[in-house]
Amino acid sequence: MAKDNNPNSNKFKVSPWLIYTAILLIFLFISFVTGGSNFQEPSQLTSSKFNSYLEKGQIEKVIVYNKTEAEVFLNAEALKDPAHKKVAKDVLDRPNKGPHYSFDIGNDQIFQTKLEKAVAEGKLKDFNFLPKSNWTDIFVSLLPIIIIIGVWIFIMRKMSGGGAGGGQIFNIGKSKAKLFDEKTDIKTTFKDVAGLEGAKEEIQEIVEFLKNPEKYTNLGGKIPKGALLVGPPGTGKTLLAKAVAGEAQVPFFSLSGSDFVEMFVGVGASRVRDLFKQAKEKSPAIIFIDEIDAVGRARGKSNMSGGNDERENTLNQLLTEMDGFGTNSNVIVLAATNRADVLDKALMRAGRFDRQIFVDLPDIRERAEIFQVHLAPLKKVEGLDTDFLAKQTPGFSGADIANVCNEAALIAARYNKEAVDKQDFLDAVDRIVGGLEKKNKIVTPEEKRAIAIHEAGHATVSWMLEHAAPLIKVTIVPRGQSLGAAWYLPEERLIVRTDQMLDEMCATMGGRAAEKVTFDRISTGALSDLEKVTKQARAMVTVYGLNEKIGNVTYYDSTGQSEYSFAKPYSEDTAKIIDKEISDLIESQYQRAITILEENKDKLDQLASILIEKEVIFKDDLEAIFGKRTFDKNLGEVVS
Repeated sequence: MAKDNNPNSNKFKVSPWLIYTAILLIFLFISFVTGGSNFQEPSQLTSSKFNSYLEKGQIEKVIVYNKTEAEVFLNAEALKDPAHKKVAKDVLDRPNKGPHYSFDIGNDQIFQTKLEKAVAEGKLKDFNFLPKSNWTDIFVSLLPIIIIIGVWIFIMRKMSGGGAGGGQIFNIGKSKAKLFDEKTDIKTTFKDVAGLEGAKEEIQEIVEFLKNPEKYTNLGGKIPKGALLVGPPGTGKTLLAKAVAGEAQVPFFSLSGSDFVEMFVGVGASRVRDLFKQAKEKSPAIIFIDEIDAVGRARGKSNMSGGNDERENTLNQLLTEMDGFGTNSNVIVLAATNRADVLDKALMRAGRFDRQIFVDLPDIRERAEIFQVHLAPLKKVEGLDTDFLAKQTPGFSGADIANVCNEAALIAARYNKEAVDKQDFLDAVDRIVGGLEKKNKIVTPEEKRAIAIHEAGHATVSWMLEHAAPLIKVTIVPRGQSLGAAWYLPEERLIVRTDQMLDEMCATMGGRAAEKVTFDRISTGALSDLEKVTKQARAMVTVYGLNEKIGNVTYYDSTGQSEYSFAKPYSEDTAKIIDKEISDLIESQYQRAITILEENKDKLDQLASILIEKEVIFKDDLEAIFGKRTFDKNLGEVVS
């Protein structure tokens, strides 16, 4: 699996209100510059001065608005007069076109007679009486209505989730699916997905269905309607879907199962309808629903805690849409989940999700491939062995490996290294599995010896048992919530036998057994060990049928139906037998560990002393004390 190279694009998002403000400012600026609306306020004038200017012949034109207000325009000769210096220029120092003065008239009839006389004598060129609209008054009167409309639009946008995809309350039933754009979105291809060969093969065939459907339909085959990606978290289900989006030259709608959920009734079903409507219009197309268990849970299972009718309505609509469009509509639904056991049976039937693609944890070969992908952008030392790193990370998912590579780079940077080396990766594995080192944690000498004896007990017992996991190192440096740890490299098995499980349980109980042998008293430090062996013993008895008294019976329910049942699938008598068998299994391995440690007590003390001195010991130290492990398999290089 590849690292998801999808950085957030720093695009500047333009607010609609910013656009409105910019338009208004542009409009005002144009009006201001062109003089369409003169921003130079006319100076106030008295009636006596107006009569004086009129007698001198300095006034060119008079306009009377609403028979109450007169605006006076001076002629060119008057503007040269120093008495009119203040009104000769506007605010931009341009010649003022007027009006230059304004004043309130008294009787409009008398004033009109005066103007007519001045025109007749040649002292005035023109005058006019006009109505005038006060735009400021109109704006003020409309302002409350504008504010109410603006507030209503703001509330509607908030109610519909911030305005994405329309932003109106009427669009709340629209689908929130993101349409993948291969031109602008970062493209992930199948080359970026390491490992997962079987899953990739199935997925590539689906892409081929859409690219060349005639190849299959000519032989009478039908294009599958859906494929369900199932697997543990971090194994690359979503990454596979992104690869499909990058490879398929068709519209790709991507959304999460929770996108159908809304506070309003009926919205989920409406969004399902709108999603499939868009996909049909753009067919051939792919719909990807991530975490489909958010809406696809089995109906009627949660009645005791209150049924969710809205979720069931959404599921019913999804079932109808998947089985509703024709086989030639070329719309394929991809979905991903890590809880396939809780999905509704109607959703899983053939004709809806025709294929279930299991995306499992990568094996050692696939982990090496994944490391190569994630190591590409790192500055690493020459000759870094990816096979060795793959061996040191059993059970890691693709996401875990990506985290290991990132942590290794951070650790190398912390120590001012120019390149990331092998030790940085090993430290990163320790950091992820065990937690952060706490070297400054206060531990008394007595507690330190008890911790050393405990960890040395694990190391000793595992060294003496054939099927216990090979030891890598032992440390008494506090890390995370643990005061010490023993690191193993477990063999990757597809099946586990009884003797293998018993050896692992015995090695796990080695810590507490060492405390009993050395101090003749035990402590609370074995809590995680007890939890582990109890789970293993319970699984042997109730799940795998590895107990003689219980027999070949399992009480495990792979469908998940037992989660909602209050009754146990066995009687009270059987429950007592189960409890006794679990206890006997654990106690027998505890006594077995005590026997091994009593036979090697001097070596146990020697190992603990070295551990107290060095705080960390490796496989070489155990070989120096115990000798070579005769039944040790060649699992490659280990930490040294």
